[in-house]
Amino acid sequence: MGARMTCDDITLAESPEPQTTEGCQDCLAAGEHDWVHLRLCESCGHIGCCDSSPNRHATAHFKETGHPVIKSFQPGENWKWCFVHETLG
Repeated sequence: MGARMTCDDITLAESPEPQTTEGCQDCLAAGEHDWVHLRLCESCGHIGCCDSSPNRHATAHFKETGHPVIKSFQPGENWKWCFVHETLG
């Protein structure tokens, strides 16, 4: 198995403090609690729900802001995803 390739967006991601630890910010603002997994925006710390969740707020945040990298916000998971390059790191 070869070395895993990553992109500069993932390599340079800043790992900001999360804006909340309570759950998906957009779901909570709408009074909903139906997320599956949480994702942390590596540009601003926004917490959004994954694409398996009904509202897909992490992807919506990328489409709205252009912030390219998310990190899993699930305990025990340590991976990042770049929306722009479709690269896992």
